[in-house]
Amino acid sequence: MTKEEFRRLAQSGLLFLDGATGSNLQKQGMPVGVCPELWITEHEEIMSGLQKAYLEAGTNILYAPTFTANRIKLKEFDLEDRIEELNHKLVEISKRAADGKALVAGDLTMTGQQLKPMGPLDFEELIDVYKEQIRYITEAGADLLVVETMMSLQESRAALIAAKETCPDIPVMVTMTFESDGRSLFGTDAATAAIVLSSLGADAVGANCSTGPDQMAEVIRRMAKVTDIPIIAKPNAGLPSLDEKGQTVYDMGPEEFGADMELLLDAGAQILGGCCGTTPEHIRKMTHRLAGRPVPVHGNPTQRALTSERASLTFDLDGPFLIVGERINPTGKKKLQQELREGSFELVTQFAQEQEERGASILDVNMGMSGIDEKAMMLQALEEVAGVTKLPLSIDSSHVDVQEEALRRYPGRALINSISLESEKFEKLLPLAKKYGAMFVLLPLSDEGLPKNLNEKISIIEKIVARALELGMKKTDIIVDGLVATVGANKQAALETLETIRYCHRNGLATTCGLSNISFGLPERSCVNSAFLTMAIASGLTMAIANPSQDILVGAAFASDLLLNKEDSDIRYIEFSGQAKERREEADAKKEALLRQSLQASEGSTVTANQTGNTQVQDGAARQKAAGAKTPQQQSAERVREAVLKGKRKIAEDLTKKALEAGNSPQELLHGQLLPAINEVGELFDKGKYFLPQLIASAETMKLCIGILEPLLLQDQTSEKMPVVVIATVAGDIHDIGKNLVALMLKNYGFQVIDLGKDVPKEKIIEATIEHNAQIIALSALMTTTMQEMRNVVEYAKEKGVTAKIMIGGAVITQDYADEIHADGYSRDAADAVRLAKRLVGMQE
Repeated sequence: MTKEEFRRLAQSGLLFLDGATGSNLQKQGMPVGVCPELWITEHEEIMSGLQKAYLEAGTNILYAPTFTANRIKLKEFDLEDRIEELNHKLVEISKRAADGKALVAGDLTMTGQQLKPMGPLDFEELIDVYKEQIRYITEAGADLLVVETMMSLQESRAALIAAKETCPDIPVMVTMTFESDGRSLFGTDAATAAIVLSSLGADAVGANCSTGPDQMAEVIRRMAKVTDIPIIAKPNAGLPSLDEKGQTVYDMGPEEFGADMELLLDAGAQILGGCCGTTPEHIRKMTHRLAGRPVPVHGNPTQRALTSERASLTFDLDGPFLIVGERINPTGKKKLQQELREGSFELVTQFAQEQEERGASILDVNMGMSGIDEKAMMLQALEEVAGVTKLPLSIDSSHVDVQEEALRRYPGRALINSISLESEKFEKLLPLAKKYGAMFVLLPLSDEGLPKNLNEKISIIEKIVARALELGMKKTDIIVDGLVATVGANKQAALETLETIRYCHRNGLATTCGLSNISFGLPERSCVNSAFLTMAIASGLTMAIANPSQDILVGAAFASDLLLNKEDSDIRYIEFSGQAKERREEADAKKEALLRQSLQASEGSTVTANQTGNTQVQDGAARQKAAGAKTPQQQSAERVREAVLKGKRKIAEDLTKKALEAGNSPQELLHGQLLPAINEVGELFDKGKYFLPQLIASAETMKLCIGILEPLLLQDQTSEKMPVVVIATVAGDIHDIGKNLVALMLKNYGFQVIDLGKDVPKEKIIEATIEHNAQIIALSALMTTTMQEMRNVVEYAKEKGVTAKIMIGGAVITQDYADEIHADGYSRDAADAVRLAKRLVGMQE
């Protein structure tokens, strides 16, 4: 099946998927802990019978049971050398069951290994893993591919890129799984996922697993607002629990499930099926109820969107004016150049945060300078900036290879700055923009250089737009640079740019410009820039690259929106005005403090009389303290705290050493800086302001800091020995993302952690608890099919007379389940796990 055939099929009516595989196979005898793919090939009749039942229930697309048949997962069962054989057999089983009456989708999912910097896996290595499996799946005759149950947007991108580069015309559906807060485990919201994946070339996007139909409706609704490709909904049969026999059951029967699937159709889904807990009867009730209903219409064809991994920015031609922050650029910035040559990104992250605080909506990232590897520095800069801001990024480089590598690895929808009619860029960058789903800035230059007049400028714009449309892009993917010239040299410069902006607006094209060129060589440049900006906004300018720290410029822009009565412009202007006033008052206070310090310093050492009549000399540090300034010792300690808060792993050890050299004690750094910092990170995580990547980065940064302090802390004989925790993912479960993070966080708080890994039998857990005299056993499980093993550990511990407190957690675990199996506590995440562990051993919060 081709992409075009899939598109026509989806337009012709609703499509119905199958239901659960794993939970149904376990009911028919598949043991917990075996390799499902191998077991299925040895029990083909059971799999075939299930799929035929789905077919009879009305399924149009069967999922081949290749879910975890990738090299990394199969290696856990020593089956990686049988990857080709297993994928071929599994697709063939489904093809025989379908018998030409349904399509067969080759199924892919996460590998279980984390991408760098959170884990050991390189992005290109992951793409190769998916490519290998896709080749075998398509060789076996799968009609299309589905990438499902994805928690990471970046891993979803890797699978999609692998599919495009292996079989360019095969349809690919992608579904992610979202938590109760509407975000994936890695912090991606539904709208952002839909924008990125549809832009990258997915043929359908959606959600599966995690929740029942009613809780999934809002996720589907948000996706449907931002894309016009088909939306998939494959929810669970409600919530899981254990029956009296200890078996996992779901609380939603077929009739209720079928009725609630109407909620997902109404929300915009047109490809519908079931996930965990659903049976052929669930699918039958759904198809009977929904068959013949019209295909929902959704998406906004005039909407433009850019994203980071965790947030999206949507805008249109007549929306609020946007600022593209220009400061992450070494041109003319000697200090930034020096830092980059030293491999430091302190100023880069500082500029990113400051520009977001000042109202930038997009950040331009440029690493163009001599003496560095621009490609490597660009990739590092993207990673560093993504760690401190959720704003989408504009990738700014004059080198095609730098742009390509950055676009490939950027975990969102980027803006390319820029593509001109110059042969090198026109011929190579436009296809890259299409391949990676990026928007791009159209720069009206050609091989002949600057256009001689307005007509030539418009001609260049039209040629680039025409080629972009030929490649399958849309006008909404393009932002035209008005190409501002210097009014001091060309008196028509402003007028020609304004006319370019008006032309683009009439023709449905967004616009941008670099403001500072207009005033080059003139006095009081801010006056010229601000006046030009207000005229450009009135002419339809969408955004401009500028320094958001210039309050006069930003104020003029926001005031222009206010006068043009753009949506929420009044609130934005008032908020900006208040912030600008606070900044002025803060700047005045700093000047006054500096002046006082300068006067005191000029007086030299001051002599004062103490109460006994003796004299004492106030040195510089004392005068600083008296004046309210922070000493070098305090400043160095706070830099350590900041490193943990922002997850600055690369400089953590160096900052810790410098803080010790400045006179800070190991105990003060631990209790006064590190622990408060990681506590704050946990609070930010709880509030939804930080997400899993930031939590891991901060935890690993703290680990590095403690690595420097630990030998010194151990020298203190009065240090209290911390409790021992034995931690493991239970038998049959091979997921360890959450478990690893809990272990890391507990270590950071001083607990002695014995990490037994994943798929650990109860005997080994209790044996280690007794051997190490552990006070806590921490258990993790991600699947409903393995959570029962937690009960077995609790009962076995009681049988062996172990009195250690048992705490449990994982995606499917609840407080009710903890109470049911008589565990001593439940934690919802890593930050909560630390608080729980402290309570269980009687430590103060």
